[in-house]
Amino acid sequence: METIIKKLDKKKKIPKAKAALLGSLVLVLLLLPLFSINNFQMRMIIMVGIYMVLAMSLNLITGYTGQLSLGHAAFYGIGAYTSAILSMRFGMSFMITAPIAAILSAFVALLLGIPTLKLQGAYFAIVTLGFSEIVRIIALNWIQLTRGPMGIPGIARPLIFGYQISSSKDYYYLILALVVITYLSIYRIMHSRLGRAFSAIREDELAAQAMGVDTLKYKILSFTIAAFFAGLAGSFYAHYITYIDPQSFTFNESIQILSMVVLGGMGNMWGAMVGTIILVIAPEMLRFLEDYRMVMYGAVLIIMMLTRPQGILGGIQFKLDREEEDHHETARS
Repeated sequence: METIIKKLDKKKKIPKAKAALLGSLVLVLLLLPLFSINNFQMRMIIMVGIYMVLAMSLNLITGYTGQLSLGHAAFYGIGAYTSAILSMRFGMSFMITAPIAAILSAFVALLLGIPTLKLQGAYFAIVTLGFSEIVRIIALNWIQLTRGPMGIPGIARPLIFGYQISSSKDYYYLILALVVITYLSIYRIMHSRLGRAFSAIREDELAAQAMGVDTLKYKILSFTIAAFFAGLAGSFYAHYITYIDPQSFTFNESIQILSMVVLGGMGNMWGAMVGTIILVIAPEMLRFLEDYRMVMYGAVLIIMMLTRPQGILGGIQFKLDREEEDHHETARS
């Protein structure tokens, strides 16, 4: 009995430490714009936020559900173009265009996922790669709608409940809210029955089917949710940069987002965010190397993946989850 009590006391310290750490992080993030940060640095931070939403959403389908997608930039682009076109042609505000863009991206993912998620492994990855190219080519050639290679300039800045978002500080708090919403949404999903189904599919799809899990339904659902948040990120990007063109949503962009997930640790929310920070900030920190900047950048990534192939935070999430399960088992006994 005494041993059980000691174990429970030890486990209780984990949530307290976690809460203290999260509280400190939230405080720093809220006060960040008050520090001496120039416009370029603030722009980099905002771009980190956009890519965090993209990386966390891709992590849901690729990291948690185990389905490799090479076309995440397509849904990012669909969200951006939808929001831009609705804003420019129909005068809709960001409050209306953002949810429509996210829902349309999710709907397209649903239509794509129904026939293609029956495929497994590299086959699904190839389909998403092809779909990404189709979206880019449509954006490049449907000039009447997208203005083709000229892009869409002069996209209106967000208007939220009558307040005009214009300064870098305003954009920072808006993307911070989107990052928090994305994180909490995916966190709740992964700690629910739905999340357990996703994890079961990732670990062994045949075993999940044998246990009665409708694997196709859950894969489609995961893919659709991931596309929803990618579309949301695209909508924000369009209204933040105020200009979009097809070159912003190429296959290279999909690889960049996937690299963030892999570098941070697949199946780890914090890992996706850490990977995003490194891949967005590192090229700028190495700018002093001039022509050798990208060579050094690539070398650093290779070294990191050789020394930590599971990703920077890969495996840590599993450890924390196992501690929580041990805590519940100890409490029941």
